[in-house]
Amino acid sequence: MDFDPGLLRAFIAVKKTGGFTRAGQRLNLTQSAISHQIRRLEEQVGRPLLHRTTRQMILTEDGEELLRHAEQILASLDALAQRFQPSPVSGVVRFGVPESFMGERLPPLLCQFARAFPSVRLDVSVTTYLDLRSMIEADELDLAVVLCMSGDKDELVLRKTKFVWVAAETFEALRGSLPLALAPAQCVNRQVGLAALTGTSVEWHVVFTSPSHQGLRAAVLAGLGISILTLDDLEPGIKVVDGLYGLPPLPKVDFTLVWGKSGQTLAAREFAQMILNMPQPRSLPVQTRNKTQLAQPQ
Repeated sequence: MDFDPGLLRAFIAVKKTGGFTRAGQRLNLTQSAISHQIRRLEEQVGRPLLHRTTRQMILTEDGEELLRHAEQILASLDALAQRFQPSPVSGVVRFGVPESFMGERLPPLLCQFARAFPSVRLDVSVTTYLDLRSMIEADELDLAVVLCMSGDKDELVLRKTKFVWVAAETFEALRGSLPLALAPAQCVNRQVGLAALTGTSVEWHVVFTSPSHQGLRAAVLAGLGISILTLDDLEPGIKVVDGLYGLPPLPKVDFTLVWGKSGQTLAAREFAQMILNMPQPRSLPVQTRNKTQLAQPQ
């Protein structure tokens, strides 16, 4: 049995508006046309769908069941039509993002955009914060997510966070020099941490270097040393050690969205809007040696 979507839309309109006349106004049809469509639908299913009184129109039990399926069918048809509707948006979007900003949420976002705008080609670069800033300045990217010290620049803030010193929950520093697991010299995490250590009496040495945030988290979890991450990078098994071992406080930072010189295309603006609409990641409780506090920058 094949159901005509037009009949199903008329049936749903009658239910939502409470009558044939108002349903006809919603669908730009006459009252008699709506009445005819409902009669055809009842003939097709072989059962009455509406119980009419002088004051109201009530769905029968079979009408309630048909309504539920009709709404699901039309929702699927509308989604299918939207999926394959030609999009006026085309071109290339060159997007840069640090590994730590989206993590596992990046592939679904790219797939969502590709489905919505099949005529747009994405060119995504995942690299360090400083590389992304230089690529924007060289007009090698249309837009990028970068780290910015809070209040330093007039840029669109996507998320606020904070740098923290971190170690494995089982980590215990031995006497002498502190072992550090750091990103390469060009990474802002390393620069911020070493700048904070300058002028302190803390002795330190590098035991592990990786450009990957996942690599640094693995080194921390293995107990190799202390590292510098943002609150967003925390995961079970990692604790914040701010204030321990003489470690100085680290600054607040913002993830901001920046544009290249030629980045304000329609395709790039659509992609930026999709980034802005992304739900914020849920913060993990920050495990410290002495207390647990909510993982939000103060």
